[in-house]
Amino acid sequence: MTYVASALIVIGAAFCALASLGILRFPDVYTRLHAASKAGPLGAGLILLAVALASGDLATAVRGVLGCAFLTLTVPLSGHLLARAALRAGTPLASITSINDQRGNG
Repeated sequence: MTYVASALIVIGAAFCALASLGILRFPDVYTRLHAASKAGPLGAGLILLAVALASGDLATAVRGVLGCAFLTLTVPLSGHLLARAALRAGTPLASITSINDQRGNG
């Protein structure tokens, strides 16, 4: 069980590192939100699941699983709301960002 929890922590930390790298390297707010709302919760969720596995305490395991469920339910919603607020505020896209708009084709 300890090896599984250790592997989950390492994989979760790698996803968190990728999310932070995406926030630093992506050119505009929309692509940064994409990195933060996809890889960040996955990494944090894996770490919470590892804590739930390694704790050996039922209360801690339940809190870890509930925290993972909370992240899964709230992060996509908050990312969408932040992107919508940025769009309504007129935040421009980066010049290298392209849009593949499919509206009106069907």
